[in-house]
Amino acid sequence: MAKSHSENGASQQTIEQLQQRYQVLNTRRIQAETNLENARKQLEGLKKEAREKYGTDEIGKLREQLEAMKAENERKRSEYESQLNQIEASLAAVEEKFSQSESGQEA
Repeated sequence: MAKSHSENGASQQTIEQLQQRYQVLNTRRIQAETNLENARKQLEGLKKEAREKYGTDEIGKLREQLEAMKAENERKRSEYESQLNQIEASLAAVEEKFSQSESGQEA
């Protein structure tokens, strides 16, 4: 952080030192304004994308949609798992019947 003139050990700064301080501060101001403008543009772009994809750019509504999507994904995952369990059980039953019929023929 910049030191005040009393911390620098000098009672006053020269005009050249003041101009240099101003230039440093002005450069930082310009950079901050540029960063702010870039952030605003990025935010507007993201809002536009959200409106196009999800019909809104309101955070609350987007969160609601996200929760609904998560719930739907979980429902589908659970359904898929149940179907795989049924297939697995059916396959095991078929294998058991096949095994029994083979052992019955060998006897």
